Amino acid sequence: MLELFTKFSEKKPCEERVFLDSFVYSLALYFTFSTRNIVQLTIFLNGLILLESMSQPTSPHRIAATLQAGGKSHQYFDLKALDANNGGKVAKLPFSIRILLENAIRNFDDLATNNSHIETILNWQPKPPEEEIPYMPARVLMQDFTGVPAVVDIASIRAEYARKGGNPDDVNPLIPVDLVIDHSVMVDFYGTPDALNQNVEVEYERNMERYQFLKWAQKGFRNFSVVPPGMGICHQVNLEYLAHGVIARAGADGVSYAFPDTLVGTDSHTPMVNGIGVIGWGVGGIEAEAALLGQPSFFLIPEVIGLRLTGKPPLGTTATDLVLTITRLLRDYGVVNKFVEVFGPGLDNLSVTDRATISNMSPEFGCTVTYFPIDTRTLEYLTKSGRSAEQVDLVEKYAKANLLWRENEDQIVYTHVLELDMSTVEPTVAGPKRPQDKVLMRNLKSTVASTMDKTFSRTYTELADRKEGGTNGSVR
Repeated sequence: MLELFTKFSEKKPCEERVFLDSFVYSLALYFTFSTRNIVQLTIFLNGLILLESMSQPTSPHRIAATLQAGGKSHQYFDLKALDANNGGKVAKLPFSIRILLENAIRNFDDLATNNSHIETILNWQPKPPEEEIPYMPARVLMQDFTGVPAVVDIASIRAEYARKGGNPDDVNPLIPVDLVIDHSVMVDFYGTPDALNQNVEVEYERNMERYQFLKWAQKGFRNFSVVPPGMGICHQVNLEYLAHGVIARAGADGVSYAFPDTLVGTDSHTPMVNGIGVIGWGVGGIEAEAALLGQPSFFLIPEVIGLRLTGKPPLGTTATDLVLTITRLLRDYGVVNKFVEVFGPGLDNLSVTDRATISNMSPEFGCTVTYFPIDTRTLEYLTKSGRSAEQVDLVEKYAKANLLWRENEDQIVYTHVLELDMSTVEPTVAGPKRPQDKVLMRNLKSTVASTMDKTFSRTYTELADRKEGGTNGSVR
């Protein structure tokens, strides 16, 4: 039985083993392994192996090329050549759609991902048809609330597999998984220089059994790592440390394949990493488990709303002011279940931290992602945040070679384009009730007075009319 699994797991590069092998692998792990089921599964596996040996799937859209970057040689699937073969279609696609196109081409197996899916993405229209496409992330980001149950599931599968005579070391996530412990952290101490250390110490005492289990999982599973408490929130860690921009990963044949960094995360604010050109969004625990078992997720091919930024934020305004202004613009238009892609000359005036702040508000916008394409600002951030020179070189050369570098934006066709002159942004306050609500600073006084009257039936009192010693000096 294990020999059958091995035939599948060794047949293809790791990023191409999307459906056939991983489907069979996960199916086998969930089997009850009764005698009859083992016989049926063995027949099923041998039949698939016979079919695959008779005909290896091919796609006319898979055009391989070689890239020299970071002192190494990498294979990649060439979107520029595909563009030349299809009358310039790829260059007209939004950058985010190009990444989905590369993802489908790379993971093509003629089963879960077939030529019809690739052609649906290649022929993307501003008002796309209601057709589903596959998405196979390169990695999974988890936080501890949803991550721990997923690890328990994998450990349970491993235990059952061992009880039935299998090698438990064969049961591992098929793609890298990073679990960041941040959601369960509580604040017991504050206002002192050693408050952080005290909180972390109490955190370990409070959750020792759970952390011991995660430590065991990190040592026992391949493709699984844990970021301990006290290191920051998962999106910050993802942005500053875990995200690569472009991934280079060796396949089973020993060849290094370069491809865009993509992910799913078990938190709604996963799109924060869109600020450095990485496609990713939040999913539930079940979808995340399916991804780590090598299963693609399917969703309707999205509309893409272009957000064209011009000008420069005025002195004295903050990223929060800009974000709240963009939130109002996007919510008024309606971007639920859509992609938003930011472009225009104004991007030259936005740091990556400002971009990430905007992308982080994707759940408040209502969109799936808020994507910023890779450019010189991205490279500057990767360098400043400690990525190696070789990694930065790979990101730059791959993006420029494969139509993912921010250029020729005027050729791109979007579903609709919204425009914002950032020089018109004013100091803004969020609220009064929801974080996505916007109140201009100059209107704050009247808004507070109105809110107190309508919501709390209280009257706002001018400062000069307030009496000292009252029970509530600002209202009556």
